[in-house]
Amino acid sequence: MEHKAGFVSILGLPNVGKSTLMNALIEEDLSIITSKAQTTRHRIMGIVNGEQFQIVYSDTPGLLKPAYKMQEYMMRYVESALQDSDTILYMIDVNEKEHDVQLVEKINQLNIPLLLVINKIDKASEAQILACKEKWESILKPRATFCISALKQVGLNTLTQKIIELLPISPPYFPKDELTDRPMRFFVSEIIREKILLLFQKEIPYSVEIEIDSYKESKDITRIEAIIYVERESQKAILLGHKGASIKQLGIESRKSIEDFIDHKVYLSLSIKVQKDWRNNDSRLKKFGYEI
Repeated sequence: MEHKAGFVSILGLPNVGKSTLMNALIEEDLSIITSKAQTTRHRIMGIVNGEQFQIVYSDTPGLLKPAYKMQEYMMRYVESALQDSDTILYMIDVNEKEHDVQLVEKINQLNIPLLLVINKIDKASEAQILACKEKWESILKPRATFCISALKQVGLNTLTQKIIELLPISPPYFPKDELTDRPMRFFVSEIIREKILLLFQKEIPYSVEIEIDSYKESKDITRIEAIIYVERESQKAILLGHKGASIKQLGIESRKSIEDFIDHKVYLSLSIKVQKDWRNNDSRLKKFGYEI
C-alpha cells in the first residue's frame, strides 16, 4: 500500500470553531481557544500520522476585511494555506448567515477538493441543520458535507476517513514524530496571549503581542522571560493592575498552563513595554513573526 500525505486547510469566518476542530482532530491543544473573535493570528500546523498516511492540518485566522497591517498579514496566511492545500475544510456555524463572496468564488475556481463542515449541530434542530446544509451546498458545491460538533467531538471519525481518502500519494512532509512546524517559544507566547484574552476585556487583548525574550531549559526547571507589548500607557496600567495584582494573576495562570503543555516545572517572568501602533509597523510585525 502506497503512503499518502497532504495539506488540509481549515477556513471559515471568526468564531465558527476552527481551532476547536483542529485540536480535536490532532488530539492536542495547539491552537488557543476563546470566545473572542480574531483569537487565531497565525497559520498553525498540526500533524497527524498513521502507518500509511500523514495529514498536515492548518488552522488559519478567521476571514475578515483588514483594518490594519497585522490583519493584512493574517489574511495572507489564509492565502498561503489556499495555495498549499490538497483539501479544504470550509467550516461554518450551523446558524451562519453571511459569507465572504470573493473567497467563495475563489475557492470554487480552485481545482481542490472542498469539504463543507457544519459545526455546532448540538445547538440546532434537524430542520435547522437541513436548511443550513441545503443553503451552503448550493453556495460552495462541496465534494461532501459533514455535520459535526467540534466541542463534543461528534462526527469527526467520518470526516477524518474522508480526508484520508482524498490524500494524494506522497511520502511524509514532516518527520513522523513531529506534531507541528512551530517552535516551543511560539506556543508559550500563545498561551500567555490566551490568558490575556480570557482575563481582560474590551480592546486590551487585541492590542497585545507577546515576545519570548529568553527560554532556558535545565533538568529541574525551564526559565522563561516574556515581554508583553501594548500600544498605550493606559493599557500597560490595566495589565499591571492595582499594586501589580493583575499581572501577578496573569503570571500564575500562564505558568500553570505552560507547565501542563511542556510537562516541566516553569519559572515565568513577565514584563510590559509600550510600542505605539505596533499593529501597523511592518518591521515590528516581522519581529513578532508575522511573515509568510
